[in-house]
Amino acid sequence: MLLSVLYIIGITAEAMTGALSAGRRKMDWFGVILVASATAIGGGTVRDILLGHYPLGWVAHPHFLMITCLAGVLTTWLYKWVIRLRGLFIRLDALGLVVFSIIGTKVAMGMAHHPLICVVSGVVTGVFGGLLRDLICRRTPLVLHEELYASVSAVASGVYLVMIRYAVDDITATIVTILIGYLLRMAAVRFKWCLPSFHLESENSLH
Repeated sequence: MLLSVLYIIGITAEAMTGALSAGRRKMDWFGVILVASATAIGGGTVRDILLGHYPLGWVAHPHFLMITCLAGVLTTWLYKWVIRLRGLFIRLDALGLVVFSIIGTKVAMGMAHHPLICVVSGVVTGVFGGLLRDLICRRTPLVLHEELYASVSAVASGVYLVMIRYAVDDITATIVTILIGYLLRMAAVRFKWCLPSFHLESENSLH
């Protein structure tokens, strides 16, 4: 129940931030709905396709798709309010990242996949929505060069997986994972923690 409520909050927030990205590209309402939905439920869709997990999450639960579409359209009217509450949406995004990662991990675990695949499933669920949003909007994916994001997803997935493997009850494992993942992501935003980046200044330097 807790995870379901947080998931709905997460996809709503992600859909609204996706709609803002569409607005910056001056897209029509269809574009807004497409980007909003891709941002919110795209990660889960990619995960299900990769794992052969059918029906897709939003096909089995159409109300999730309805929520993302509605949130996208509402953002076209409430965008000034959404922009003003940027700090809140950063926090909701951090929460959504961890929740999506846990759900992705649980899906792979339920299919009896190897632990590594479970972590990959969590990361795909957590970050691919943002990747799809940025690719559709024709910009470099933020998750590849901003503060720790995919790494937070991997840590959250790993923490949840380890606790379940050591017979910690699901509710406790979920709450602890959410706390660790959320605090890690917010610390990364606050202190600008990033992975080392690769700078290829000039190919001429190789000769």
